[in-house]
Amino acid sequence: MAKKTSQDDGSWGKLIRDIVAILLLVLAIHSCVAKPFYIPSDSMMPALRNGDRLIVSKYPYGWSYASVSFHLAPKTAGRLFAKLPERGDIVVLEHPVTRIDYIKRVIGLPGDTIQLTNGELSINGKPVKREVQPMLSIPVDPNLPGPDSSLYRFVHRDTGGKATLELPIVRETLPGGASFDTIDMGPGYTTDDYGPVKVPAGHVFLMGDNRDGSADSRVATELKGLGGAVPFDSIAGRAEIISFSTDGTAIWYNPLSWFQALRSGRAGTDLRPERSSETQ
Repeated sequence: MAKKTSQDDGSWGKLIRDIVAILLLVLAIHSCVAKPFYIPSDSMMPALRNGDRLIVSKYPYGWSYASVSFHLAPKTAGRLFAKLPERGDIVVLEHPVTRIDYIKRVIGLPGDTIQLTNGELSINGKPVKREVQPMLSIPVDPNLPGPDSSLYRFVHRDTGGKATLELPIVRETLPGGASFDTIDMGPGYTTDDYGPVKVPAGHVFLMGDNRDGSADSRVATELKGLGGAVPFDSIAGRAEIISFSTDGTAIWYNPLSWFQALRSGRAGTDLRPERSSETQ
């Protein structure tokens, strides 16, 4: 009987070791290679929508305390195999105060001078190229517009009652040639005028693509913004691709609804900006 108990104890010990090994492997992959990320707001519209699920790679910029998933690592200075992002990259970072995950686009690098005048961006004294695009129509669903969104005033209904978002789009091209679409809701927003501010060494300046609805480097931390340029060490990874996207209609106990809630055409979307040889 004692022998059987010993065997049982050994089996339980092996099970616990296996579970710990699996958890450590998952943590290592999340921290060093890639992890999933959920978009909970409209601050990065039109590129990212509330309900998108992304793959975020952890290695393009090297590793720092922010690379460790679940915010387990103490905040320390330094980065292993550091490589600065490029302007236009979409990055995930730890908020400098709350350590909550944010996702924004890199606009300014160390040494850049950033200024906005009436919503128009300038980098190092040169206006960024802006091209007005046709209005973008997106069907409204339970996830879009997102909670507390600034975009509700752009909801329109046709004669049949179908609701769509009709969004004013401006395409920007940053120095270096990265091009992407932004939402410009017009004048009158506090973030339309900012700077000039020089990005300190070891920092990057981040903005959301929904320019008038993003708590980013232009917004004080007391207002949930980033409070200026953020330390490079706070960057956790680069957004690569949309894995899938849901419209908010899924019911957890109904597996069929999980598939019905999938938005068509979102899976596989590349999140790297278009890059041309154009410089400014």
